[in-house]
Amino acid sequence: MSQFSGFTPLVQSLPSAIPFVGPETTERATGHVFRARVGANENGFGPAPSVKQALQESVDDIWKYCDPENHDLRQSLAGHLGVSMDQVVIGEGIDGLLGLVVRQIVTTGTPVVTSLGAYPTFNFHVAGFAGRLVTVPYRDDKEDLDGLLEATVREKAPLVYLANPDNPMGTWHSAEAIIAFAKALPETTLLVLDEAYGEMAPADALAAPDTLIDHPNILRMRTFSKAHGLAGLRCGYCFGNADTISSFNKIRNHFGVNKMAQVAAVAALADTQYLSSVCDRIAHARLRINRIAQDNGLVPLASATNFVAIDCGRDGAYAGQLLKALGERGVFARMPGVEPLSRCIRISAAPDDVLDIVEEELPQAIAAIA
Repeated sequence: MSQFSGFTPLVQSLPSAIPFVGPETTERATGHVFRARVGANENGFGPAPSVKQALQESVDDIWKYCDPENHDLRQSLAGHLGVSMDQVVIGEGIDGLLGLVVRQIVTTGTPVVTSLGAYPTFNFHVAGFAGRLVTVPYRDDKEDLDGLLEATVREKAPLVYLANPDNPMGTWHSAEAIIAFAKALPETTLLVLDEAYGEMAPADALAAPDTLIDHPNILRMRTFSKAHGLAGLRCGYCFGNADTISSFNKIRNHFGVNKMAQVAAVAALADTQYLSSVCDRIAHARLRINRIAQDNGLVPLASATNFVAIDCGRDGAYAGQLLKALGERGVFARMPGVEPLSRCIRISAAPDDVLDIVEEELPQAIAAIA
C-alpha cells in the first residue's frame, strides 16, 4: 500500500519511532509478563489515598469538559510556589510542555543545546520541528554546565535544555551552580530547566520557586508523574516570568489536561503529609537498590531521583544483554542510550515486594550472560 503523498518533507524524513518503548509493547512482542515494573521511573507506591478519594467523588462529572483555564490547579500551584497565577501554565506532563516550548522557538536549522544522552523526548520534539541538536557530553556522569554554556554561546542557540536532578543518571548539581549557569546565559537564550524529580532532591539541589522568576528567558518545569504518583494522568506545569508564560496560551491545547487530572493534581498538592511519606519510602528503596547492586558486584550511582543508575562495569553491549536477561525473568528495566552512560542500567524505586523480585532475578540474569 502506498503512503499518502501530502505529508510535509520534514514529516516524511522522520523515523516512525517514539522515544521510549513501553513495557506493554515488550510484553506483547515477547510474551513475557513483567512481574517487576521498575524501568519507567514511575512511582510504584502510587498516589495518596486522598487523591483516590477525590477522583472517586468527581467521577460522576467525567461527562463534562475540563476547565480550559485550569483555574483551580493554577491557583493551588501559585499558592504552593509563592508566585502569581499568571506565572503558571499547565500541560500534558512535562513532555507536552516541552513540545510547546520547542514549537515557539525552533524552525528549520535552529540550533538547540542539550546534553548527549539526556532525556530523549526533548530531542524528539526538536527533530519534529526540524531543529539542529547540538549535544554536549556528560562529565563525571553529570550534565556539564560549563560545556552547555560554551556550546550555547558558540552556536548562538536560542534554546538550551537542562534537567536537574538528571535523567537518565540521577545525578544533580547544587542550586547555587544552577542559578549561576542560568544567569550566565545570554538573554537571547531560553533555558528550560526540567525539575521533574525535584521533590526527591536534597534541599541544596533545588532553588526556591521564586528564584529567577523575573528573568524572561528561564522556564522551570515540574510534574505530578513522579513523587505524586500520577504518571498515568499526564499533568505537569511550568512557571516563570508572566509575559513568557503567557505565550503558551497562543498555542496550547486548552482542553489537553483532562478534568480528572486537574482534580487529582489539586488533591495531590494539598496532601503534603503523603508526599513526605512517599519520599521517605523512595529514599528507603534507593538504599535497598544500592545494596542489591553492590551485592552483585555492581556500582550504584548516587541518586536524587526515584531511580538508581547502576554501573555494570562494562560497556553498553553488556548492559543491554543484562537488560534482556532481566526482561526474560520478568523484570522491566531500562538503560541510557549512548556511551559512556549506556554502561548503566536503571532501576526505579518500588515497594519491597517488587524489589524482592529484582533481588532474586538480578544474580540469575548476571549468571546467564557470564
